[in-house]
Amino acid sequence: MTLERESARLEDPGAKLLDSISSHWARYGRMVMIGGGVVAAIAVGAFFTLRARAADEEQAAGKLAEANLFFWQGAYDRSLPIALQVAVQWPKSPSGIDAHRLAGDNHFWLGKFKDSAAEYRLYLARKKSGLVSETVRRSLAYALESDHQFKDAALVYVGQVGKFDRESSAEFLYAAARCYRQLNQPKEAEQVLKRLLDEYGETSQANRARILLAELAAAPR
Repeated sequence: MTLERESARLEDPGAKLLDSISSHWARYGRMVMIGGGVVAAIAVGAFFTLRARAADEEQAAGKLAEANLFFWQGAYDRSLPIALQVAVQWPKSPSGIDAHRLAGDNHFWLGKFKDSAAEYRLYLARKKSGLVSETVRRSLAYALESDHQFKDAALVYVGQVGKFDRESSAEFLYAAARCYRQLNQPKEAEQVLKRLLDEYGETSQANRARILLAELAAAPR
């Protein structure tokens, strides 16, 4: 009898533990299973989303390669509509974003400078930093100047100083001075030319800057 009581005392904690586990499972097990199902659904959804994006990028890259081929052949009128198609059809893919850059280049060489600047700005709205973005900003400055948007062009030119090599920085300052001269703002032109000579006096642009400074000084105010 005593052994049976002792045995019962030893078995009771285990039984209580099992009862507790069963109770918690009954209460929370369904929630755990639902949570696991949600996680699995998210994982599956992410997998198919990534696969769809990869498929889109593959198609976009193929079309953009065709547009690039026409561009380097000088067939800008053939390259442009394909680039625009890629930008519209796959706007969120890397190739769809890059298509704006190519469209801007095509517009530029077709002499459509306003459209060129607009496409460059669309690209830069999505890609704000990096070497390619800085190159596109340089192209934007050229397009703005060619479209006689001299004030905006000068600001972009000055903003590019220091982004590339020293020769390029001097070129940007000279271009900014050229824009300010077109705006009939000789003081601003002189300021950037003096900066060019102070900071980049050894470059090939320095002599041109000295000549332009002399012309500005001799011009009636």
